[in-house]
Amino acid sequence: MIQTPFITVEGPIGVGKTTLSKAISDHFHFAILKEIVDENPFLGKFYENIDEWSFQTEMFFLCNRYKQLEDIDTKFLAKQQPVVADYHIFKNLIFAQRSLKQSQYNKYLSVFDILTHDMPVPNMVIYLHASLDTLMNRIQKRGREIEKNISPLYLEQLMNDYHIFMKEFIAKHPDVTVLQFNGDEMDFVENDHDLQHILTQVNQVLQKGVKLK
Repeated sequence: MIQTPFITVEGPIGVGKTTLSKAISDHFHFAILKEIVDENPFLGKFYENIDEWSFQTEMFFLCNRYKQLEDIDTKFLAKQQPVVADYHIFKNLIFAQRSLKQSQYNKYLSVFDILTHDMPVPNMVIYLHASLDTLMNRIQKRGREIEKNISPLYLEQLMNDYHIFMKEFIAKHPDVTVLQFNGDEMDFVENDHDLQHILTQVNQVLQKGVKLK
């Protein structure tokens, strides 16, 4: 069955998700969906005091990402218009499980399941990963005020969480194509050859069974 492309780019903070998503959008002329980050009024407080502000932060992200998924389903995918997003909503579970207390996470998971059970599912996931040094350097280089208090320990834990989650995701979703790229070995921002390598691999997957507009 030919599917309308719905691509999500995932990976830890600072790995280049939005940059690559925009490059894919520009190259293939797909609609782009960018996650809401800076608009989260709790995020700065979260990085200062995770225990105090984690539940508010995660619930804000969940509600906004649910609304975004709803929009791309009705405005693009339902009209067979391809979409690339700089996140997969499963990231909510990675972050929530890391930062919430168990009682909070149980409540959060119930809401997550209700909101997402009938939402569109990507048919391609691009997983970007890199070492802690690379991620910290990129975060510092882009200089977002809201990210200045990110703990290296917190970021390293997220990297490990992503690694574990992606292994489980691949095992549970054999019908979803997952492309993985190491940010330590390639720089698709500064090196056009690296970017073209990624775009070529994406195109090869698209040609196998998804429908281009």
